[in-house]
Amino acid sequence: MATIRTPADETEARAIQDELRGRVVLDEPGPPAGTGLVTGVDVAYDDERDVVAAAAVVLDAATLAVVDEATAVGRVAFPYVPGLLAFREIPTVLAALESLTSAPGLVVCDGYGLAHPRRFGLATHLGVLTGLPVIGVAKNPFMFGYEQPGARRGDSSPLRADDGEEVGRALRTQAGVKPVFVSVGHRIDLATACAHTLRLAPDYRLPESTRRADSLCRRALREATA
Repeated sequence: MATIRTPADETEARAIQDELRGRVVLDEPGPPAGTGLVTGVDVAYDDERDVVAAAAVVLDAATLAVVDEATAVGRVAFPYVPGLLAFREIPTVLAALESLTSAPGLVVCDGYGLAHPRRFGLATHLGVLTGLPVIGVAKNPFMFGYEQPGARRGDSSPLRADDGEEVGRALRTQAGVKPVFVSVGHRIDLATACAHTLRLAPDYRLPESTRRADSLCRRALREATA
């Protein structure tokens, strides 16, 4: 695992992104959907106390049963700056991942990978630091455009930058429900990332990995700030 570097300011943060972006691996297909382990990670904040809680929940990819889970609580070490949110979250997320007793397998972030203005969102950042295959599944398209996918489960449409580059996909995980926005982080391709997302969302819009990690990190934050 690479060394975590906490930048002193926005300029240094962007320089770190530029350096690490060159290490992103985009030519691997990644683990097949429905196989191995999948770990959801998420964070919750108490901004008044500058506290952040992270959760990592490991699921059996075939059954979605919980195999392992861990939490970590830390201090927010970087201010809120759009496009640089990973620097607020990465140290505590890594601490949660390191506390797991099982290997994470594929990691699913509640956020972005290549669908990021600098093509280096949380999922790419986390992937480079850990060497794990990572995808981002976000609730909104951030700053990118897309056409509405078809209304059926599994329908998708490209998520595109202003220059036409496809940085992810809008994916309908439930019929007639708003899509989620899937992007590659590290060591996986977009088609496989979308296939995993569908397998992880049999009943709800968001993947079970995200739903369970969200619930766990919120609980950890409540306990840490009680």
